[in-house]
Amino acid sequence: MVLEILGAVALAGGAWLAAGTRVVKQYERGVIFRLGRVRAKVAEPGPVLLIPLVDRLQRVNMQIVTMGVPAQDGITRDNVTVRVDAVVYFRVHDPVVAIVRVQNYIAAVAQVAQTSLRSVIGKSDLDDLLSNRERLNQGLELMIDNPALEWGIEIDRVEIKDVALPETMKRSMSRQAEAERERRARIISADGELQASTKLAEAAAAMADTPAALQLRLLETVVQVAAEKNSTLVLPFPVELLRFLDTHSRAADADGKA
Repeated sequence: MVLEILGAVALAGGAWLAAGTRVVKQYERGVIFRLGRVRAKVAEPGPVLLIPLVDRLQRVNMQIVTMGVPAQDGITRDNVTVRVDAVVYFRVHDPVVAIVRVQNYIAAVAQVAQTSLRSVIGKSDLDDLLSNRERLNQGLELMIDNPALEWGIEIDRVEIKDVALPETMKRSMSRQAEAERERRARIISADGELQASTKLAEAAAAMADTPAALQLRLLETVVQVAAEKNSTLVLPFPVELLRFLDTHSRAADADGKA
């Protein structure tokens, strides 16, 4: 009889322990409610012994949460309609505050992120959204972090993912980029022509001082043209030779008349 009683007591004790034992994982913390009140001590990872029907354990994930912010439509400061989405990285800093002060901290962070993103769109120009995202990410992070700290949430970082533009704006920007590339090409071509004309002027001045250099250049041109295997070869007549013949012809005419 005594053995039966001891066995029943041991069985009841084991059942009580099994009913009151919970396991908190490494990346979790446990908030214990005892008769509706939060115990000051947060349950660390490992087994946790609870009083059945008295204590209630609520686990809180302490990992960094990656939450995508749905694309928000807005009008920039320079009156351009855009559609912007983002991603928020955050984690629970104080599990007790995150459970007690806000009903659903994930939904709360999502709503604040959406309203903050729309506010950033309205305060920014289109050029800032396209080329100055680092500063906008920092400003967006501060806007979300201020209310999140009161909920025991710490914002790790915020990133703007994509900025969708209307098709008309895309075509306008494409034409603008094409015109800019054409302008740069023309400037580069003009600079090249200027440098080439400067070098040609220097070469002409040097050849004017040394006529032999002009003859060498002529011979080099003849060699290059002959290498093309053309059927017809046109040789330019040297100006200096024309001048020489003209001078000698005038001298001969003067001697004949004399």
